[in-house]
Amino acid sequence: MDFGKVDDISKVNFNLPPDHPFTGQVLPSFKTSEPPRCYIGPPIWANKEWVGKIYPTTAKEKDFLYHYTRQFNTIELNVTHYQIPSETTIQRWVDAAAPGFRFCPKWPQSISHEYQLKGCEHLSQEFTSSVLGLGEHLGTTFLQLGPAFDTSQFHTLSAFLKQLPPNFPISVEFRHPDWFSNESIWQKTIEMLHKLGMGTVMSDVAGRRDALHMSLTSPTLTLRFVGNELHPTDFTRVDAWVQRLKGWYAQGLQTAYIFVHCGENINAPELTKYWVEQLNLHCGLSLQPPHIRPKVIQGSLF
Repeated sequence: MDFGKVDDISKVNFNLPPDHPFTGQVLPSFKTSEPPRCYIGPPIWANKEWVGKIYPTTAKEKDFLYHYTRQFNTIELNVTHYQIPSETTIQRWVDAAAPGFRFCPKWPQSISHEYQLKGCEHLSQEFTSSVLGLGEHLGTTFLQLGPAFDTSQFHTLSAFLKQLPPNFPISVEFRHPDWFSNESIWQKTIEMLHKLGMGTVMSDVAGRRDALHMSLTSPTLTLRFVGNELHPTDFTRVDAWVQRLKGWYAQGLQTAYIFVHCGENINAPELTKYWVEQLNLHCGLSLQPPHIRPKVIQGSLF
C-alpha cells in the first residue's frame, strides 16, 4: 500500500503511541465472557509468487482464493474498492471460503472518493445488499475516506453513517491529517462512532504515524499493518502490538481484524506467520499459522 510509504525508514520512530483516553473509557463496557477472536491475513490472494510456497505447486489462479482461505482466516477485500460485486461473484467467494473465514470488503471508491458520501444512497444500498450476501463469511467492512475528506465534512460523514442498515459492520479509515491534529473534532468524531456502534481503522505505516490514533470506539479493532520486507523493525513492531492487544483483550476488546501488508507482499505470509505465533503465545489464542513450504529453486537439486 502506498499510503505513508517512505524510501528510508532509518529515522522513523516506530514506537506505538499511548492509548487515546477514550479507548480506556469504552473498552470495559464491551467486556464479555466470550473468548477473544482474531482474524489475520495478507491483503491479497492473487499472488503467483505463492505457488509452491503457501499454495500447492499445481495450484491454478482460479483456485488461489480456495487455498488462501485454508492458510489464513480473513482478507482485506480490495477488489470491492473498484466495483460492487455481483451476486454471482459473492456466491463464488462463499463457495471457495473455508469454514470460519471472514471477508472484509472495502467500500467502493465511487462512494468514498467520487461522491464524497453525498447523494450516493443508491450505491450505498447496492453495496450493503451485495456484501450482506456473504452471510457468516462477512467480517467488517471498512470505509476509507478520500485524502481530501477533511474535518469540515464531519456532518456529511455522520449523515452517511446514520443511513446505513442497523448493525451493519463498518470501520472508518481517516486519512486527512486534520482529523488527528484537531483534538476537539477527533473527540467528537470518535464519540459519534461509539454511539453508532461503529469502529475505526488504525494504520501502522512508516510515513503517517498520526494515522496510528489508538482510538477504539467499538469492540472491534481493524488494523492495517504495513511492514517493510521483513526488516528487523517489522518484528519488533509486531511484538509491541501483541502486548498492546493483550492489554486490550483483557480490558474488553472482542475481535481484531489485522491486515498484514509487506511491500510487494511476496513475504507477507512470513510476517503473518510471526504475528500468529506471537498472538498465540502471548494472548492465549489458538490461531492456525500458515504452512510455508521451502520454495524449490530450479536446478538446486543437481
